Order: sequence, then structure tokens, then C-alpha cells
Amino acid sequence: MEQPMVQQSTHHSEAEGAVHAPIRTYLVVWGWLFVLSALAYFVDIAHLTGWLKTVLLSILALMKAGLIMAFFMHLRFERLSLVYAIVAPLILLIAMVAGLVPDGVAVWLRR
Repeated sequence: MEQPMVQQSTHHSEAEGAVHAPIRTYLVVWGWLFVLSALAYFVDIAHLTGWLKTVLLSILALMKAGLIMAFFMHLRFERLSLVYAIVAPLILLIAMVAGLVPDGVAVWLRR
């Protein structure tokens, strides 16, 4: 009796082609996220007012978002075009907000 031929699968799991950093890298990034979060907390309790507090908290938030996108979303290992497709709208959003803030402040001051 002839044994049936077993067809070998040509599928590769997604994990085989994925690029992952060593665990030490993730722990270092986690440490930096913790430090940046602690700095944001201290900026908040320092009772800074106005634009200085807003700018410092925004910079810290963007730094944390950059670390998260680069390492935990694995954009560090992606093609540059994909990174541009994700980061470009963020840059345009920031530019739009920065461009509209003077109008918002003018309206707010007139009320």
C-alpha cells in the first residue's frame, strides 16, 4: 500500500521574519519612559504656569510617544516610507495646531 505524500507547508510564521530587539533594550526603554513620566509629574507639581508648563509637558509627551513608536510599535525596524506615513500626519497636526493657536488666543482675549 502506498503511503500518502505529506505536503510540506511553505508558510512561514510571522515571528520568523520579525525583527526584535533584545529584552535589555526594552528594559532600557521602559526605564527612560519611567524617567520621562517622573519628569512630567515634577513639572506638574512644580506649579509652573502658562506656556512654560504647556511646552515642557508637550515635549515630554512627544519624547515618550517617539520611544513607544520606535521600540514597542517596531517602527525603528520598518521601511522609512512607512515611518513617514505614520509620522507625517503627526507633524502636520502639530503645525496646524501651532498655526491656529494665535487665532484661538485672539478670540479668547476678546471675550
